[in-house]
Amino acid sequence: MKLPLLGPVSLTGFQNGWFFLLLLAVLLVIGLYVVQQFARRRRVLRFANMEVLERVAPARLSRWRHVPTMLLAVSLVLLTTAMAGPTTSVRIPLNRAVVMLVIDISESMASTDVAPNRLAAAQEAGKKFTDELMPAINLGLVAFAANATLLVSPTTNRGAVKSAIDGLQAAPKTATGEGIFTALQAIATVGAVMGGGDGPPPARIVLESDGAENVPLDPNAPQGAFTAARAAKDQGVQISTISFGTPDGTVEYQGATIPVPVDDQTLQEICKITNGQAFHANSLGSLEDVYSTLQRQIGYETVKGDASLAWLLLGSFVMAGAVLAGLFLNRRLPA
Repeated sequence: MKLPLLGPVSLTGFQNGWFFLLLLAVLLVIGLYVVQQFARRRRVLRFANMEVLERVAPARLSRWRHVPTMLLAVSLVLLTTAMAGPTTSVRIPLNRAVVMLVIDISESMASTDVAPNRLAAAQEAGKKFTDELMPAINLGLVAFAANATLLVSPTTNRGAVKSAIDGLQAAPKTATGEGIFTALQAIATVGAVMGGGDGPPPARIVLESDGAENVPLDPNAPQGAFTAARAAKDQGVQISTISFGTPDGTVEYQGATIPVPVDDQTLQEICKITNGQAFHANSLGSLEDVYSTLQRQIGYETVKGDASLAWLLLGSFVMAGAVLAGLFLNRRLPA
C-alpha cells in the first residue's frame, strides 16, 4: 500500500524484527498507567468532596484525559515498526540491460490477415517499442529467414535500430533457431566489453514470428529453435515471443493461394523452456498492448527497498498529537 505524501507502507520483510521486543515495554507502560488510574480513582473517591469535585472537574475532561496516553502508545508502536526496518518491492532501472529484438521476415509474414500485413505491423510496433524503451538499455536487432543476420549490434542508438527495421523485406524459409543463436552471440559479445558490474549484463530476447521453423524441420536439431532456447536458458536469457496472424492467414505464391496459419505452439514451447512469456497479436492495436506490457517488464529489476519512512512519519505525527492533546486536555486549574 502507498499513502500520499508518505510513500509505501509495508508490514513485511523486516530487517530488524527484534525491535518488536520493545513493544513489551509499551505494554508494560500501558499496564502501569491503567493500574495508576484505578489507584487514583480509589484515592479520589475516598478523600474528595464529591460535590466540589463534580463542579471543578467536569465529566467531559474525565472522558478525554486518556487520549494523550493512548496517542503516545500508538506513536510508540508506529516508531517501533519503523525501527524494525520494513521493506517493500521496488522496481529500479537496469542501466546495463541488453534487449535483442529478433524478427521473422519469412514470406509468410507477408500475409494480410494482420493489416496491412504481418511484417508491416511488426515493423510499426517494433519502432514504437524502440522509441519507448528506456534510453540506457542497449537494443539490438536480428532478422531471420533462411539465415539470421545481426542488423544492429546492441546499442543505445535508437535511430540505427529504427532505420534497420524500416529496411526489412520478406525472404524464403524460417530458421528460428538461427535467429536465437545470433541474438545470444550478440549478447555475449557486448557483455564481454561492457563495464559497470560483475558478470554478464541482464538480457532478454523478444522474438517475433508467425509459425514453426522449417530450417531445420526438427526444432530439436543442433540448430533448431528448441535447442537454441535451451542454450538461452543455460545463459540466463529469457525469451518472450509474439506470434503474429490468425489461423486463416494466406499468401500468394506463383499464382497459388497458400495457407499460412499462425503456429503458437512452437513459440509457446520456446517460452516454456526459457521461463519467458508468450503473447499473441492479431492486430496493430493488440501489438501495441503487447509492447506496453513488455516495456513494463524489460529494463527493470525488483529489489527490496526500505519502507520505514512512512512509519516514522506516522509515528512522529501521532506523537506530536499526543503532546498537543496533553497540553490542551490535561491542563491543571490555576491555584
